[in-house]
Amino acid sequence: REFSEAALAAIDGEFDVLYVDGAHRYGPARRDIEQYGTRVRDGGVMLIHDSFSSIGVTGAICRLLVWNRRWRYEGRSRSLATYRAVGDVDRAQNAARQLAQLPWFAKNIGLKVLLTLGVGTVMRRAGRDALEWPY
Repeated sequence: REFSEAALAAIDGEFDVLYVDGAHRYGPARRDIEQYGTRVRDGGVMLIHDSFSSIGVTGAICRLLVWNRRWRYEGRSRSLATYRAVGDVDRAQNAARQLAQLPWFAKNIGLKVLLTLGVGTVMRRAGRDALEWPY
């Protein structure tokens, strides 16, 4: 058990599959995607948890992957996004597919704000089903 920066030095070679599920803050998410992502072999897959549901992770994705030539966005299952290292990506089409996830991201952030403000408690007290924390 180590922080991801320290653990990377202890791992040799390339990865076929990389699962990124670390800190949700922008800086650590960006470092994990950037540093570990360079170790994914061509044709390999990078799975990023809390994609388009966490501000920091989504910010790192926007900064590093939306216009990236190497990583093709393959889709999302709930908050798990899949990227494939394919090399020469159609950047405009790839960016459009990722940016199309931003309304789902805005909904998740909106729900988190409402729940943080106590809307779930108010709903329960009124006899209603409370909203659930999104991802």
